Amino acid sequence: MTTTPSIPTATYRLQFHKGFTFDHAREIVPYLHKLGISHVYASPFFKATPGSMHGYDICDHNQLNPELGTREDYDAFAGALREHDMGMIVDFVPNHMGIAEPHNEWWRDVLEHGPSSPFAHYFDIDWRPLKRELRDKVLLPILGDQYGRVLEQGQLKLAFNAGIFTIQYYETALPIEPGSANVILQRAVDLARDNAPPPATQELESIITGIAHLPSRTDSEPTLVAERAREQQVVKRRLKTLCEETPAVESAIQQIVAQINTPEDRAAQDTLDELLNNQNYRLSYWRVAGEEINYRRFFDINGLAAIRMELPEVFNAAHQLIFELIKEGSVTGLRIDHVDGLYDPRQYLEMLQERHAEVMGLPTGSRGLYVLVEKILAVNERLRRDWPVQGTTGYEFTNQVTSLLVDQAAEKSFTTTYEKFTGLNSRFHDIVYRGKVLVMRSAMSSEVNTLGSMLNRLSETNRWYRDFTLNSLTAALRVTIASFPVYRTYITPQGYADADDQRIIERALSQARRRNPSIEGSVFKFLRQVLIPSPNNLHPVDEQERLRFVMKLQQCSGPITAKGVEDTAFYIYNRLVALNEVGGEPTIFGSKMDTFHQQNIVRLQEFPHSMLATSTHDTKRSEDVRARLAALSELPTEWAQALKRWETANRKFKRDLDGEMAPDPNEEYLLYQILLGSWPLEPLAADSLEQYVARIQAYMEKALHEAKVNSSWIEANENWDNAVKEFVGSVLQRQRFLRSFKPLAEKLAELGAMNSLAQVVLKLTVPGVPDIYQGNELWDLSLVDPDNRRPVDYAHRQATLAGLQTEQLEPGELLRNWKDGRIKLFVTHRLLTLRRDNPELFQKGSYVPVSSHGKFGSSCVAFTRSVDDQKLAVVVPCIAERVGAPPVGELWGDTTLELSGSWENLLTGEHLSGTELRMQDVLRTFPVAVLRSTGS
Repeated sequence: MTTTPSIPTATYRLQFHKGFTFDHAREIVPYLHKLGISHVYASPFFKATPGSMHGYDICDHNQLNPELGTREDYDAFAGALREHDMGMIVDFVPNHMGIAEPHNEWWRDVLEHGPSSPFAHYFDIDWRPLKRELRDKVLLPILGDQYGRVLEQGQLKLAFNAGIFTIQYYETALPIEPGSANVILQRAVDLARDNAPPPATQELESIITGIAHLPSRTDSEPTLVAERAREQQVVKRRLKTLCEETPAVESAIQQIVAQINTPEDRAAQDTLDELLNNQNYRLSYWRVAGEEINYRRFFDINGLAAIRMELPEVFNAAHQLIFELIKEGSVTGLRIDHVDGLYDPRQYLEMLQERHAEVMGLPTGSRGLYVLVEKILAVNERLRRDWPVQGTTGYEFTNQVTSLLVDQAAEKSFTTTYEKFTGLNSRFHDIVYRGKVLVMRSAMSSEVNTLGSMLNRLSETNRWYRDFTLNSLTAALRVTIASFPVYRTYITPQGYADADDQRIIERALSQARRRNPSIEGSVFKFLRQVLIPSPNNLHPVDEQERLRFVMKLQQCSGPITAKGVEDTAFYIYNRLVALNEVGGEPTIFGSKMDTFHQQNIVRLQEFPHSMLATSTHDTKRSEDVRARLAALSELPTEWAQALKRWETANRKFKRDLDGEMAPDPNEEYLLYQILLGSWPLEPLAADSLEQYVARIQAYMEKALHEAKVNSSWIEANENWDNAVKEFVGSVLQRQRFLRSFKPLAEKLAELGAMNSLAQVVLKLTVPGVPDIYQGNELWDLSLVDPDNRRPVDYAHRQATLAGLQTEQLEPGELLRNWKDGRIKLFVTHRLLTLRRDNPELFQKGSYVPVSSHGKFGSSCVAFTRSVDDQKLAVVVPCIAERVGAPPVGELWGDTTLELSGSWENLLTGEHLSGTELRMQDVLRTFPVAVLRSTGS
């Protein structure tokens, strides 16, 4: 039995939901095999909130999602993969669970029993929050209005069915604490005496007594927790049986329930209010969640509650099914979602590998499981080498290849155009800082308030620090988090901080202090001593509480950064939005070729099996949209001139809202880029234009809300939203604008297609494991989710691939008809097949840059991959507008490559040889080349 992981040669991402099930996936397995895929890369397929379109709101890790099919359906899908010698990597979610619907049994038990639930410690709940009214309760911000108004309007109702009481709020059914039911049952006894036989009323009274003697709901001692859980199930069964056998008792209870559900009766309202106040949860208006919620969430999503995966019992409980699937061989690797949300990521990853070794009967210490982590790396940040993983999910490659395709020479021109058009001149890092602060003051203020309270308690443990106020400590903490250059640090639960972590913290504290001179400097010194205490510190604080604070801070800084950067700043700083990608750095306007080569060399040395992604379910724009917008950098003059024409032509469609024109210039600037990036290749008929308009309107609404400048998710400005929506509709129906728009859109589409082909070739040949996002083997001009989750036409793709395999097509024909997408599928299929047939070359082969010379030497990227007697040379264009589109043949002039020997072009069949190769020969008929050595 092998102790080494199953390394994919290429993966294909599938998004499972009720519209794409196990059966649908099974049907396309033969197609994926023909395409050249070795592993399916599946989105989470465990039981999730009903109707979930993504699967990240898992309610039960140990059940398959019934909307995707049965276990037999899953087994049939897995069997089809085995028949084609394919594996499967599964997206696993260890950080949080979906709690929005009553399908999470753990969460439901917590709501019913509070701290005495056996699952109370599974979730990251603060049972002793700042607000006393929330002590031993969970804040549930699910109401659409203020609690009192919702109660008095009769939207909250008591229900009784099959021996169980619940609180109904529309479709949501909440359990009630067993002891609180006695008030209802006691009133029902008096009614039942008139119609029910004495033994029945005596049994009801006995049930009431049993409930009264349940162990306290605030007692978390294990034996009492177990006793309470056992006895309350007995009580429920007795009550259900009594109601079934004695309808008069059932009727009496239902009469009391009906009396309580009389909203026009003030006494009934008070009774229901008292009942609700006795629950283990406190219902509230959803808007208060940001300030008072006392359970850790996934980002700011109330319906996703964080779990404490660092606890062995939680790890064991959540990983039963996944390791069953791994043991049987249907799952061969894992993609770990939101690894930065975990208490101790390295510990969790070690636990995964240890459990894998145990389940598979491998030696202790084996690292036999292929694991990728969803980790967003900042510029110049590297994945921790001591993590037992093969790499990340590839966002860093997304940005590396995009930067390569951006013309650095155009930076000044683009900056001038952007600032002149929008009137903005803020630095991106200042926007990021303000975005993080905004998030910490609104959507995630509860998390920061909790951290501030913890820090305040720490300051009280030493007389040197006790004079710091809660407000000053929270303020210093807020601005320090806003200054973090990375998503999080990785100080261990034992307090070890490596040199990288120390440097990051020092930098953040320094910048925070510089930005906020009004905050007393000694507060920052104290915060430093808490985060990275000096060995000779004479005034230490309580060490256990200090580590609690540090670990909690690390779990919160990542979501705050993501919300402040990806979901705020990236929608405000719109200079060139091709660069506004997850893990990207929009201030870096392109990169040098040497930088790209060095990044590939480092990946080969450190994480040669890391994933290479260009489109994912989370990217802000698809790979083809991004490639087009990268090409826009090559047309700075045309872009500036077009903006002037379009702004003048469309000015009449703006709406004056209190002296401000909607959309504002920055939003209009973004819109034109989005239109250029996503403009369809085929002519738009009336119905397809209507669909396209709706897509752009939906995108712009999301962009407005994420930017949080003129509207937001929390406080939507409907007038502004509608004005922008109408602007989009009017502009795209105006022929004058379209006549001006289409020439640049068509030119950019061709340049973008050449960029896309170069991007595909690079992804499929540089060190790493390439991933194809569903449907992206053909042109895909999708925007951010949910736009990128539209159905994929696999019948069309299957037919197109079959045609490529059976017809004798000349590469020139594919190039002439590039709009139909066959050229992208052709290149993808050829190179995926090459990878599958030559795994050693791509998994272990060396990577050596190849120099180019001549007029357009800076417009091509070339390198070789070699292992044993196999050698491959890869050549693609970049910044190709200066060469001409398409960049083939004599357009390359005197440009040459330092590449000698005899070669066969695997994409065209052409043969080349010489002491150096001319680009006009290498790219004679096709804009990209992959050459196989046939001799020296």
